Amino acid sequence: MATNANAIIAKRPRRPVPVMEEPPGRLSVRLFHIAVGATSSFSPNPVRAYIVFRLGSPFPRTESRMPTFAAAEPTASLLTQLTGSSVIGLREGLETGIVVMILVAFLVKSDRRDALRYVWLGVGLALVILVAVFLGIQFGTSTIDSKYAELVAGVASLVAVAIVTYMLLWMSKAAAHLSGDLKAGLSDALATGPFAVFLLAFLAVGREGLETALLMAGYAESVSGGIVPLLGLLVGILVAVAITVGLYFGAVRINFTVFFTLTGTFLVFVAAGILAYGVRAMESYGWLDWLPGHGELAFHLTGYQLDSWYGSILAGIFNFRPDPTWLQVAAWLLYIAIVLPIFLRRQLGGRRAPAARPSDSPTPSESSPSPSQSPSPKGSTHA
Repeated sequence: MATNANAIIAKRPRRPVPVMEEPPGRLSVRLFHIAVGATSSFSPNPVRAYIVFRLGSPFPRTESRMPTFAAAEPTASLLTQLTGSSVIGLREGLETGIVVMILVAFLVKSDRRDALRYVWLGVGLALVILVAVFLGIQFGTSTIDSKYAELVAGVASLVAVAIVTYMLLWMSKAAAHLSGDLKAGLSDALATGPFAVFLLAFLAVGREGLETALLMAGYAESVSGGIVPLLGLLVGILVAVAITVGLYFGAVRINFTVFFTLTGTFLVFVAAGILAYGVRAMESYGWLDWLPGHGELAFHLTGYQLDSWYGSILAGIFNFRPDPTWLQVAAWLLYIAIVLPIFLRRQLGGRRAPAARPSDSPTPSESSPSPSQSPSPKGSTHA
């Protein structure tokens, strides 16, 4: 029966695939043809969709065919999206909180409480810009033609990975002298004037905020494109605020080295998944046709359940797909192999994560973060 079916399919005349001209400056994606065949009644061939992409100016007109398995997109449950974004918000929020705590404690000990309002003004403006950048990237794509939305999301993901990687490695290197640098800068700013204090706080927090906004935008686009990751981010930030307040008043003890090492490793794997998503988007538009392995499936996990608990966790947090291409696998593996060892070597090689340890007295007026009081990997940190 299978042989007869194949013979009938082979004799059936094949219609040529039409290629329609598009006006310059237009990007069109047209699904022309889905061919389904079967070698036997027990082992059907995978369904492949042959998609023709045409690019108009300002880019050169190119035409590529990328066969992809006709599988559903990985779906992430609300819980896994909240979990992934909450961890990101917790880590980035605590980094920002420590920066703010150093500035506030220095002003309080220096008896310059009058300058606190300028610090809070700079912090507030930086947070507003953080939310604006995230919302602009996250929901701005909804106003773009659907033909361009995935392309914009893919480019944003690649940019986010680049900036987050730089900030992650920079922080692991600069953490040991972060407190001293901030206090020295704030001392100079106090001598200059209120605007300098505002600008220092804005830039110090804005640097962390930009990293968070770009990372979250790339993460949200790769898992859902909805508002759930934003809610998770807010939950993580609120928890970070509570921990920071507890640190300031001496009610919380944290081993910062362990905390930032674990969460930093988590962010490396999250960024690797976002990178793979960006590569997939670039492949879909034929921008990576010049690379070997583009559009060629590395593997396909036929027994993998996208809607299972493990499928939701892997897709919602790490953007795992059961049908990656060779380019996506190569990008993921290379990123992990290069970035993770560098991060761990810097993090555990004597350059500890940003930490602030005020004096043993729990009163805010007597507390002063010092880089020499950074937490030891063998002990906990007082605040």
